[in-house]
Amino acid sequence: MSLAAPLAAQQHSFKIARLKYNGGGDWYANKTSLPNLIHYCNEHLSMNIAPEEEIVEVGSKELFAYPFVHMTGHGNVVFSQQEAENLRNYLVSGGFLHIDDNYGLDKFIRLEMKKVFPELDFVELPFSHPIFHQKYDFPSGLPKVHEHDGKAPQGFGIIYEGRLVCFYSYECDLGNGWEDQIIYNDPEEVRQKALKMGANILSYALTAYE
Repeated sequence: MSLAAPLAAQQHSFKIARLKYNGGGDWYANKTSLPNLIHYCNEHLSMNIAPEEEIVEVGSKELFAYPFVHMTGHGNVVFSQQEAENLRNYLVSGGFLHIDDNYGLDKFIRLEMKKVFPELDFVELPFSHPIFHQKYDFPSGLPKVHEHDGKAPQGFGIIYEGRLVCFYSYECDLGNGWEDQIIYNDPEEVRQKALKMGANILSYALTAYE
């Protein structure tokens, strides 16, 4: 029996990555979130993503190997000038960054993304934006996974030359909803909404500007 067939079956179309950053924040939070989202997208959207995410540093040239990069955490984030330039180059050349506030990230990430795009601000995306209407329809925007401050979830974007290059999910805890059910004991309905929205984000990032 040839080894070629089983080896070929193991080939994946692409990998996605988790962003490792400096500053002391827990970039590694939600350990089961991305593998679960990948599995969901492979099963329900017929994507062919490698089952485990890679880890990539902000300033690394390896960043450019991934069409989609996910960033999360609760605490401090610091980008050096070199890292900010590298991230900008990645995003303007076709990459996509999803930032998921795991509660506590907001005041840090807004400052650091200003280093990446000094000329741009986060803008709140209307509920009519296509990212909310891929395979799954979210007419009221992001689902609420966990409650912290009684605020409605918001989806923000950085738009560069007409292209959404960064999507920021705030007051939502989307990644927590992707985690194994046993971790937070969230109702399955909530988990499914989180996974569907995550699938929309990934789908949009990969197909909106093909």
